[in-house]
Amino acid sequence: MAGRYKSDLKWSDVTPKSDYKNRRQIMAGAGALALGSIAGPAMASLGARKTSYGRGLELNMYEDITSYNNFYEFGTGKDDPKRNAGALTTDPWTVKVDGLVDKPGNYDLADLTKGISLEERIYRFRCVEAWTMVVPWVGFELADLLKRVGVQSSAKYVAFETLVRPEEMVGQRRPTLDWPYREGLTISEAMHPLTIMATGLYDEPLPNQNGAPMRLVVPWKYGFKSIKSI
Repeated sequence: MAGRYKSDLKWSDVTPKSDYKNRRQIMAGAGALALGSIAGPAMASLGARKTSYGRGLELNMYEDITSYNNFYEFGTGKDDPKRNAGALTTDPWTVKVDGLVDKPGNYDLADLTKGISLEERIYRFRCVEAWTMVVPWVGFELADLLKRVGVQSSAKYVAFETLVRPEEMVGQRRPTLDWPYREGLTISEAMHPLTIMATGLYDEPLPNQNGAPMRLVVPWKYGFKSIKSI
């Protein structure tokens, strides 16, 4: 439309969530002296260890990362996951481990990951649709999980499946894909130190629309390989 306002803001002009969270916490601390009875609790932090991965990359805003998604289990539109994923129940969550492992079974996610330290990994996320985002993931190396369940030396691949729950994942009510969504890695790819299982971003628990409670992140592959809600 002629004469429509156009913003001159660049990505670098916008405050990342990590910065405004710190400012908000400082402001809340000052305000609590007078308004302590009505001040809300600070947003929970995962306390992930900082690393040098992705240092110097300019992060995308939290709002972008959590509102522009491909997650067909909740619809094929980019904003469908944010609109529909709130219906997904992620606690409790059970992960089935089977195949060529020493300790197969159905594991509660908390038990499966107990004692594994979380760290921040800033990766550039690339979509086959020719768009990218820089995301501060929180998670742990997939290799740690595979060692915990005793992956056997004869195993050549790791297969992953997304949850099937059409009563909560509205996109699964249509044959958009052959549900459940499946992906796989070779053992060497799965054991690579850059391959992580993400449980959060921006040091907060992973939102449903981004693959809560746990998803794969493989930074050198296109995003569709990083299967969600495993």
